[in-house]
Amino acid sequence: MSQEEASPTGTTVEKLPDVEAGAPESTAPAKPPAPIEPPDGGTAAWLAILGVSLVSFATFGTVNGYGAFDDYYQSTYLSNYSPTLVSMIGAIQVFLLYVFASVSGAVFDALGPRLMIPLSGFVASFALFMLSITQAQHIYQQYLTHAVLYALGATFAFFPSIAVCAHWFKRKIAFALSFPIAAAGLGGIIFPAILNQLLPRIGWGWSVRVIAFVVLFCFIVGSLTITTPRPPKPLPRLSQLLAFRAFRDPVFVCLCLGGWCGIISVFNPIFYVGLYGEVASGGPTSLTQYYLAILCATSIVGRIGPGFIADRVGRYNVMVVTNLIAGILILALWYTSTAQPNLIAFSALYGFFSGPFFALMSPCIVAISPISEIGARIGMAFAFMSTAALAGTPIGGVFIKKTTVENFRHLILFSGVFALAGTVFFAAARLLRSRKLWAIV
Repeated sequence: MSQEEASPTGTTVEKLPDVEAGAPESTAPAKPPAPIEPPDGGTAAWLAILGVSLVSFATFGTVNGYGAFDDYYQSTYLSNYSPTLVSMIGAIQVFLLYVFASVSGAVFDALGPRLMIPLSGFVASFALFMLSITQAQHIYQQYLTHAVLYALGATFAFFPSIAVCAHWFKRKIAFALSFPIAAAGLGGIIFPAILNQLLPRIGWGWSVRVIAFVVLFCFIVGSLTITTPRPPKPLPRLSQLLAFRAFRDPVFVCLCLGGWCGIISVFNPIFYVGLYGEVASGGPTSLTQYYLAILCATSIVGRIGPGFIADRVGRYNVMVVTNLIAGILILALWYTSTAQPNLIAFSALYGFFSGPFFALMSPCIVAISPISEIGARIGMAFAFMSTAALAGTPIGGVFIKKTTVENFRHLILFSGVFALAGTVFFAAARLLRSRKLWAIV
């Protein structure tokens, strides 16, 4: 019990019993509560991973499957426009997904998943329903719905939900994150398959509406299962939101530069491998529409398997090795491939070895970040990388203005060089953490 006594001013002050008379009273502010330690498991944690995986499937899964939309746009729906203008739809989509990563994380921290996920799901689903009624050869309509509105709904769900994984997991974070990242790869299989199978049967409008209903279902389940053990926080100041101090860390800078080069490279095979298959074969065949599906299928394995291994042998080690192999595959296999068996082999191998780029980028940032800055640092890194999205596939579209194998090889060289450049930066980040080659980093 505390005791009260009158002060010389006549007010009442509180005196603690364990403070000796005559001793000066402490004016130090109360210590903030200790941060909540992630439990690394439990029913609520794995339900959250389920919900995050479904949101990832519905958001980044459609981005991974954009190649199917791009093929249909270029061949039929927007055939009056250049490949660069058409590919900008996907590029703007990726750019907006990344550039608002910081803002979306802060808003999520303030509003919480119970409000943020349903609102984002409504915007994303509404955008797809609007896309289903857009007109052919009116590209501004696809820009507004597919590139802008859908991306805004997706980014305010995807990155915050990914950050929730770090609220529930610490030691197993790379493994936990591999599930939603793999779900994004699964979306790259399912959504193109839906589009390719339904377009000849029910046309553009209802094919896109089916995709919209799938996205809506995923968001409904995500809204029910995504929770966080942490209380809501007030919106931070702009200086806290941007977290520019992270760029004082050379490891973080190298990760950002490696990610920037990686984004320049990695979406070109995803967007263009199907179209290249048609050009190399002299026209569409029974296999060309499945190159992207094969790539995304092996990417799922590449996102889960290395994520599990990375927790044991080191996230940075796995990131460097797999990115190096992915760059070599672009230059050594895709560049020389025109026959279908070779393109199948490239799609399968590249999907596997490019998968860790998506799965391990966030865990690598988490490994060097204070827990209170995880969301801000991930957001800053992906916002920085977003500028690369506006350059990679549109430049690729310039290379293939005339769709010949020779022009595609210019695109392939461009992609391969940037993949290897990204590997150099990832290797620098790894060596900055430890110069011992066999260290688990």
